[in-house]
Amino acid sequence: MVDTIRYRMEMAQRRLTADDWSRAALGVIADSGLAAVAVEPLAARLGATKGSFYWHFPNRDALIDAALRLWEQTRTDAVIALVEAGGSPTEKLRVLFTTVLGHAAAGRLEGGLMAAADHPSVGPVVHRVAARRLQYVVQLLAEAGFGADEARHRALLAYSAYLGQSQLAARLPELLPTDEREREAYTTQVLSVLLSHE
Repeated sequence: MVDTIRYRMEMAQRRLTADDWSRAALGVIADSGLAAVAVEPLAARLGATKGSFYWHFPNRDALIDAALRLWEQTRTDAVIALVEAGGSPTEKLRVLFTTVLGHAAAGRLEGGLMAAADHPSVGPVVHRVAARRLQYVVQLLAEAGFGADEARHRALLAYSAYLGQSQLAARLPELLPTDEREREAYTTQVLSVLLSHE
């Protein structure tokens, strides 16, 4: 509660950006689903007025589109750029899985967006992001020496595991590794399974 009040006070002391509104919308999607994204509750959450919202967006749909762009940029584009910063295919896969499993453990956003995939604005973005993520993992596995079909199957397994971990983190977090050492051992095991040539 204290953190929420402090956050609202900080937001009120500076001019909100479109990204602030987009982040808040993503937070609502993670917490309560797409249907809960509404201007007045978001304004209250940010300690702002509706006028601040309309300064940046003509309507709720424009906010949802901006939030989806922000999600794609921060959870796909930025992650791929981080992974591509260097290393062997195996090292890149380790960075990728460490990063995305951390994202999965941190919140409910992926599940909230997948649940809204039937929405005409959300569905195409979720599909595009999933296809791009899968293709990127296929590329890394091919660089690690797997044939096209095998790389595709393993990439699908990895992405399914990621989405499953997101669901566990949201609903049954006590089942997941809880400390850094356990998470590192888990990531190592995931990579071992994915990269095994047996």
